[in-house]
Amino acid sequence: MSFSGDVKEELLRIQPEKPCCMLSELSALTQCCASLRLAGRGKIRVVYETENSALAKRIFLLLKRRMEITPQLEFNRHKRLGGRRLSILTVPETESRRLLLALRMIQESEAGVVFKGIPRGAMTRRCCRAAFIRASFLGGGSVTSPDQEYRLEFVSSSARSDTLIKILAKSGIEGKTAKRRDGEIVYVRKGDGVVACLALMGANRAVLDMENTRISRDARNRANRAMNCDQANLKKQLSAGEKQAQAITAYSLARSLGGLPADLQEIGRLRMLHPEASLEELGQMLNPPIGKSGANHRMRRLMELIRE
Repeated sequence: MSFSGDVKEELLRIQPEKPCCMLSELSALTQCCASLRLAGRGKIRVVYETENSALAKRIFLLLKRRMEITPQLEFNRHKRLGGRRLSILTVPETESRRLLLALRMIQESEAGVVFKGIPRGAMTRRCCRAAFIRASFLGGGSVTSPDQEYRLEFVSSSARSDTLIKILAKSGIEGKTAKRRDGEIVYVRKGDGVVACLALMGANRAVLDMENTRISRDARNRANRAMNCDQANLKKQLSAGEKQAQAITAYSLARSLGGLPADLQEIGRLRMLHPEASLEELGQMLNPPIGKSGANHRMRRLMELIRE
């Protein structure tokens, strides 16, 4: 199973207990998974469709526990989707209007005007914001494996995108929108934002997995940077040693090293024999051995004499 599937499986085990949180989940799931079907004479039915049987069970239980509505459940094989089975829950006509009014997806005035909205609790209470975001993810969300990148998405409509952005912002999470061929998405990209969103939804195991992956990735990146730095230093050292050996060899052929002080003759001959050695290693080859700073001082004096 993918990382996104693991997160959804973990979230499906969280059961909301407060009536306000149940209503927030129902609101998000209705906006994600439901459609309105006209039944004639102004009557409508709310129909939920999902390929996830566990999610269909969750919707069924939420309707029954919170709204005392028992939807009709049936299954259908979708030919266009490779024969995958769809779970279809149909709310009776007599209950659909009551459900939409309770969710504040419709609000009737005295003049009969209908306004669209969302449950007020989903914006004011943290528990309800968590329930709304959790249900939005279950109904149409995905998260990329932390091994690849940090990105969490909600498939959304233009009207619902504003709601998601506001609820995320209320929880201290920055969400952005982007256009897709089939509509719009709300996404969270930064690693801290993705972790905060998973924690808000209650996916604690996924948060631990992501943090472990982040720690491993950071350690790997630090090791790679250190290795690249060591390789660069080694190349620089080899290049400097070869240039010194070439200069000393040319001087020896032209004038001989015999006219130089004994200490410079010794380090000059060692450099010609060992162009790949570091200054610290050259210092240990001298008799008596000296440290890196002493070898560097002798080599600098020798190179100055050669340049002169």
